[in-house]
Amino acid sequence: MASKTMVQEWEDAIDVLTTSAAEFPDVKNKILPILKYSYDSLVDEHIKKCFLYCALFPEDFNINMKMLIDYWICEGFIGDYAVIKRARNKGYTMLGTLIRANLLTEVGKTLVVMHDVVREMALWIASDFGKQKENFVVRAGVGLHEIPEVKDWGAVRRMSLMYNNIEEITCGSKCSELTTLFLQGNELKNLSGEFIRSMQKLVVLDLSWNFNFDKLPEQISELASLQYLNLSGTKRLCSVGAISKLSSLRILKLIGSNVHADLSLVKELQLLEHLQVLTITISTEMGLEQILDDERLANCITDLEISDFQQKAFDISSLTSMENLRVLWVKNSHVSEINTNLMCIENKTDSSDLHNPKIPCFTNLSTVYIRSCHSIKDLTWLLFAPNLVALIIFDSREVEEIINKEKATNLTGITPFQKLEFLIVEKLPKLESIYWSPLPFPRLLLIEVEDCPKLRKLPLNATSVPLVEELKIHMDPPEQRNELEWEDEDTKNRFLPSINRRKYV
Repeated sequence: MASKTMVQEWEDAIDVLTTSAAEFPDVKNKILPILKYSYDSLVDEHIKKCFLYCALFPEDFNINMKMLIDYWICEGFIGDYAVIKRARNKGYTMLGTLIRANLLTEVGKTLVVMHDVVREMALWIASDFGKQKENFVVRAGVGLHEIPEVKDWGAVRRMSLMYNNIEEITCGSKCSELTTLFLQGNELKNLSGEFIRSMQKLVVLDLSWNFNFDKLPEQISELASLQYLNLSGTKRLCSVGAISKLSSLRILKLIGSNVHADLSLVKELQLLEHLQVLTITISTEMGLEQILDDERLANCITDLEISDFQQKAFDISSLTSMENLRVLWVKNSHVSEINTNLMCIENKTDSSDLHNPKIPCFTNLSTVYIRSCHSIKDLTWLLFAPNLVALIIFDSREVEEIINKEKATNLTGITPFQKLEFLIVEKLPKLESIYWSPLPFPRLLLIEVEDCPKLRKLPLNATSVPLVEELKIHMDPPEQRNELEWEDEDTKNRFLPSINRRKYV
């Protein structure tokens, strides 16, 4: 209704609602036709399906936009795009339509939520207005310890049992029409192979954040329709078997599992002809080299964890060939010094050159997390990540600077951190400088400094942050705020009230 601007549109809406009201006898259900009118006003059938899909999540659940759009892509709601970025852009457009129709509400910049009454309406519509209640079996976040009873498994199209306490599924029921199965956030240990085998139309399977899940049924290789498989956070899972037989797979998420990219897995992944998105952990130099040698596979990686590289120094600049890399974690690894001059052309790089295809850059990189990398002294290479949103550096005892002035001398015209929102530095005993002079931070929301005793100055002046009332600076120990050096008195007066406000959530 928010999109209705003409008097005639509102008069028509009143007529529709008056006509429909007789169908809903009780007071509660008088709300449903009003909400249904907003739904009916969605002109695109695919957008309607996108809306109904949101009812699979628990009541008042904050839904991650990127995750939701990835589901939509694989469900076929968005259209067939060869380039995943274009599909995601279309997904955001559809999401915006639902938000403007007041069917979803934005929570910050990355989440949406569906009001519980709107969700009830969506489930009512999805069940063919109550006639086919087993179309959508949604028991999300209600404390289940076992799979619920279903009278007619053959009628189930979508099932959401996410965020319960289910430990095993040994059900042998035939789920021949099931296309979506959400089991994330349970305590799953055992998943019946026969149960999986019966789902020949399954398109989306989410098993993420089942910490005790250690074995994927071999029957999963029979799911020729499967396009989305999420095994993130399955910390005991060491193998995904003959994954190459999943001939339709487009999105595979393995990061945070115990499945790492060794040579055998890389060979399996190379056989997935339709793969567009891969999130993965790499813990061997050989595994990384093999992925980098395959341009198509390298460009599928959006989230990458580099872990336990100790024998050979890891050169971050080698990852610039991963053109779609958005999130990078580097943990417990020896990282080599990066010669930033090698990343320039005749030492004349400026900010406009960062989009020059000849310059190796991390143009899509939005999040960098460095943990327990005790050989690095600085992260000057971040100058080549112009779209960085979040930077977290933790427990890396040799880091002295984030950006080194001498190394950056030849990189004239580059102003770092223009899109940075979150800067978190913790347990860095030698850190003395983030940047040698004040910087503009047009989007900054949080600076968090913990156990960095040598950091005495933040790269701020009185004009660095336009909306200082939205900025939170957390210092721990708290008394360190009294030891900070400020650019001038105006800077001190502007930012001192921001220190140790309630931490941003």
